[in-house]
Amino acid sequence: MSDQSQANKVNQPIIELDQVSQQVYTPQPLTIVHEVSLQILPGEAVALIGPSGAGKSTLLSLMAGLDAPTKGRVVLDNQCLTDLDEDGRAAVRANRVGFVFQSFQLIDGLNALENVALPLELSGARDAQARAKAALEEVGLADRLTHLPKQLSGGEQQRVALARAFVIRPAILFADEPTGSLDHATGQHIIDLLFSLREQYNTTLVLVTHDPKLAKLCDRSIHVQAGSATEQGARS
Repeated sequence: MSDQSQANKVNQPIIELDQVSQQVYTPQPLTIVHEVSLQILPGEAVALIGPSGAGKSTLLSLMAGLDAPTKGRVVLDNQCLTDLDEDGRAAVRANRVGFVFQSFQLIDGLNALENVALPLELSGARDAQARAKAALEEVGLADRLTHLPKQLSGGEQQRVALARAFVIRPAILFADEPTGSLDHATGQHIIDLLFSLREQYNTTLVLVTHDPKLAKLCDRSIHVQAGSATEQGARS
């Protein structure tokens, strides 16, 4: 690839929203996201900030194709998600997108190694177990491979979730309040791991957070208020 082609690829948004809105009916129409347009470039770290109930998690779900907007257009990794059904959106995410949630979302009946290996096995990788073991070693859990989620602390569960997210070497990682259920010291350790892995793999990071210190680690923040999104500027 030529230098110019590489530059064009880097400057092309990896996530783009064009006039995206989301409504639910309860039974009256309620607008959760209102005409949001934004772009995120490859390798950027972007925080979605704002009060509870402002629409941050819904906006993240729309970016990731976990939900479809009622209006507007979402492009993820050069694929227009708006043109795809649920299976099509899942196929786009399969090998390019990772997730970390506040509630960890590990499978209770699988041990740490099996939880991390699962996305690789679903994609047909023959070395899933070896790669999962290496990922767990990378987050300091080499001695917890056979432990079930209920046998792990909250911080350990979130480290398993980080290993699972990064084991596929994702181009994009979506994180929804990744430290929200952890104490300060454990949360800080997870933040350090998250940003270390993100830098190591040059992963685009989009995270929802109430923590201003976490938001300041990102390149820029987008303030979400009453479903609208406002750019907060770049990191100094």
